[in-house]
Amino acid sequence: MFPAYLFAIAIDKKLDSSLAGILNSLTPLLVIVINVLFFKAHVHFKKIVGVLIGFTGLLILSLSKGGITLNNFWFAFFILLATLFYGINVNLVSFYLRDINPIKLATISLSFISIPAGIIMWQQNVPLLVWHDTNYRLPILASVVLGIMGTAFATALFYILIKRAGGLFASLITYGIPVVAILWGIWDNENISVIQVACLGLILSGVFMANKN
Repeated sequence: MFPAYLFAIAIDKKLDSSLAGILNSLTPLLVIVINVLFFKAHVHFKKIVGVLIGFTGLLILSLSKGGITLNNFWFAFFILLATLFYGINVNLVSFYLRDINPIKLATISLSFISIPAGIIMWQQNVPLLVWHDTNYRLPILASVVLGIMGTAFATALFYILIKRAGGLFASLITYGIPVVAILWGIWDNENISVIQVACLGLILSGVFMANKN
C-alpha cells in the first residue's frame, strides 16, 4: 500500500518520469541486498551480473529518450523508499509466505487498501459525482478497471510468480515495463530507434542471465 502512495506523491510533484523509471528498476538489486544482509541467502554472482546488465540496458534506454531532468529531485527519495518496501515485501513473501495460496495472500494484502480508499471516496463524494455528473463516469470507470486488472489481478499473478519462480525473478518484471511500453509504441505507430531495440535486447539478456540455472 505504502509504495503506491509514495509513487503517486512523487509523480504528483512532477518528478521526471525517466528518473522514476530508473529508480524503480533498482527493485531487483534491493531484493538481492536485503536477501543477503537479512536472510543470509547465497546469491550466485551470475544473477548479480544479469541484474546489472538489465539495469544498464534500462538506464541507456531512459537516457536515449531525451535525457533526465532533475526537477523536484528530492522526491526521488520517495521512489527509493518505495523500491525498498518492494524489496522487503518480495523477500518476506519468498521466505515466510510461499505456502499460502497466492489468491488469498493478494486478497488480504489489498483488503488493507479498502479502508483508506473508502475514506477518500467518502470525502470526495465519489458516488454522488458518478450519479449526478456524467463527466466523471468514464474516468472513474477507467480507475476501476485499472484497480481490478492493474492492481488486484496483477498482484495475484505477482505472488503466484514468487511462489513458482522465486523473488528475484518476480522482481525482474520491472525490467519488462519498458518492453511493454515500446510494444505499445509500435502498436501506436511511434518511431522506434535502433538504440531502443538494442537496449531491449540488453535488458532481456540480463533477465535471461539472472535466471539461467
